[in-house]
This record gives sequence, C-alpha cells and structure tokens, in this order.
Amino acid sequence: MDSGSFDAYDVPADPQGTGQSPDGTGRRVPGVPAPRALATEAVHAGRDDLARQGVHAPPIDLSTTYPSHDSRGEAARIDAFATDGAEPEGPPVYGRLGNPTVARFETALARLEGTESAVSFATGMAALSAVLLVRSAMGLRHVVAVRPLYGCSDHLLTAGLLGSEVTWVDPAGIADALRPDTGLVMVESPANPTLAELDLRAVAHACGSVPLLADNTFATPVLQRPVEQGARLVLHSATKYLGGHGDVMGGVVACDEEFAGRLRQVRFATGGVLHPLAGYLLLRGLSTLPVRVRAASSNAAELAGRLAADPRVTRVHYPRIGGAMVAFEVGGDPHDVIADVQLITPAVSLGSVDTLIQHPASISHRIVDADDRRGAGVSDRLLRLSVGLEDVEDLWADLDRALGTAPGPGGVLREAAVANR
Repeated sequence: MDSGSFDAYDVPADPQGTGQSPDGTGRRVPGVPAPRALATEAVHAGRDDLARQGVHAPPIDLSTTYPSHDSRGEAARIDAFATDGAEPEGPPVYGRLGNPTVARFETALARLEGTESAVSFATGMAALSAVLLVRSAMGLRHVVAVRPLYGCSDHLLTAGLLGSEVTWVDPAGIADALRPDTGLVMVESPANPTLAELDLRAVAHACGSVPLLADNTFATPVLQRPVEQGARLVLHSATKYLGGHGDVMGGVVACDEEFAGRLRQVRFATGGVLHPLAGYLLLRGLSTLPVRVRAASSNAAELAGRLAADPRVTRVHYPRIGGAMVAFEVGGDPHDVIADVQLITPAVSLGSVDTLIQHPASISHRIVDADDRRGAGVSDRLLRLSVGLEDVEDLWADLDRALGTAPGPGGVLREAAVANR
C-alpha cells in the first residue's frame, strides 16, 4: 500500500443506547427498564436505588462472608444456585457466590450492552476461560475463531490449555468450519492490534445455532452493541475502557440470563471473582465512559489523519467505526519510536485517560507464533497507539519528535524529507 494510505471516517455522533430489545424491533424485554439514552444509562444504571437508601455514592461491600441464623434457608438457596446458576434471592451468602457492589457493575454493563445479564470476573482472560469451560462442560470443545485476536486469547485457544480445539478461518469460512462439537465462534471487531473490522451481522448469520462471542473491548457499547447484530456473548477486558484509568483489572461477559447462570456456576467453582473494590471502580468508570470514548476518539481520528500524511509512516489502521485506537507501521525501526516518546507512555494495555504506545510483535502478541502473527496482519513494524485525553497538539508533538529518528520508506531520514517538501 502507498505511504500514508488511510481511510478516515467520522466517529458516530449518536451511539446506541435505545434500550430496545437485541433484535432491534423496539419491543420491551421483560425485566428491562424503559429506554434511556446511553449517556444517561452510563451515569444511572446500577445506582437507581441509591436515593431510596439515602446515599449518593454506591457503597463498597468488602465482606467475604455474611452472617445468617437460617441455615435451612441458606441450604435452599445454594441448592437453587446449583440448579441453574441464578443469583440467590435474599441476603448474600459468601463472597465467591456473589457481592452487592460487583452486582451493581454487572447490572450497569448489561444495560449498556443491551443484554439481560452480565457476569464479571477477575480479568478478561478469566472471563474468556469461563466461557470456554461452560461450552466444554457440554461436550462442545471445538472453537472457530477469526484472527487477529488479543494475543493471550489467541494463545489460550491455540495451546488448548482448557481442552479446547480451535480452527482458524477467514470470516467467509466460518460456516464450513462448524462441526457437531463446535461450541463457540469467536471474533474481535475492531481487532487487536490491526483494528480490522468484521460484519458482525453476517458473521452471526454464518454461525447458525452456534453462539457468537464478540470481543467488544476496543469499541465499547459507546460505538457498537454486538447483540443488536446477532452476537449472543459480548466479552470485555474491563481493565481497558470500562475502568478507563489504568488502576483496575477485570473482565465481564454480557449475555442472556441462561448463559449467565452457567457462567456464575463456573465462577463459583473456579474462584475467578471480581474484587468488590474493582467492581466499585468499574461502576464509577462506566459513568464517564461515553465522554471519555468520544473525546479520545476525536484525538485518535486527528492523529490518524496526520500519521497517514506523514512520509515516515507506511500504513495507518483506523476503523470505520471510529474509536480511540490507532495502529500504524513505520518505515524505520519501531523500537526507536518506543524509546523516544516522552509524553506518551510506552506500556502494554490500553483505554486509559493517558496515551499509551506499544510494539505488538514484542509484547501483546509475542506469544502468538510469528508466522501466524504476520499472517494476521501484525507486522514487525506495527505500533499500536491507545489515544488518551491529552491535548492533541501535545500528542502530535511527541509523536513527531519520536518519528524524527525513523527513516522513511526509502530509508531517508525525516530531516531530509522535510527539506525536500
């Protein structure tokens, strides 16, 4: 592709948040509150009962266990949980079974994604592991997946660490790859780190009756809600945009209540619970999610355009859906860029209020086989930029300075290129 090739698209100005049923018909879903705009839902979901309690900020319940003199009643509730994984009615029993603070975050995230339920975990990888265990327990160990995925997701599937078997396909090959023991189709759109996008509606159609798991970490419900396009399961590394400040780890799966029950049973058995303090911070993060995503996306679109016009950059990846992630390939040594940034933080992860940059081939996707990595479009010269909320001019000044040491596509240093303009 020519130097600076790039397609720029506006970030959607009216993100989803209608509160309609996942099939898009507008019908009310039983138990789901009346529709509210996404920005309103982000602020109030999971907090609706606070005023009635006489408090303004959500309380943090740090208890690991809860006293009860009704042991018969506890036994009945535990028996009920063992049957279908439904959240026990009445007071909490034990921190591994459920926590009121964590439940607030789950309620809020389900409302934002437009699903019946959501189940949270200690990390995004714990959440994905729970999904795989649910399907494996049903004898459905085969997974069909589309690259690229987050590197550790790729590794978990490829290595078969949970007894799963994976078939990697292009989107057009999903239907042909399905088998009687296929339990899951997994995609990520926009994908990590190339920001490749899939037609989720077409993918969901190709899945037939097999559940589609869409990793929505990069887009967040601000930019897309995969269930409205046919996905049954929506995965988030909550560590990223949902938390938004680089100070909390978590994972969550938004889904229907039937699947949520199975996930809760796996979480109880394996212990991959979200800590209550993390639940509190994630709930707080959701309240500013639309504002943060829109502001960071505006910065990212501007930087993507400037990078595309820069002769030191050979290719820019920026999704049609918009968002705060930019990936770009340099003509020189990407490690020099990492070494020379000053304002931007060279670090793994993404979605924080500050801007981060990393070299996927060295870090986030290092664990993926080199040929598989390159075949998925993750070149050795690719850099991934998670754009934050700083002034865009300051961010560009830092990138411009760091790129100054990198040769362009023809091996000419930036100083020479500038002189010839």
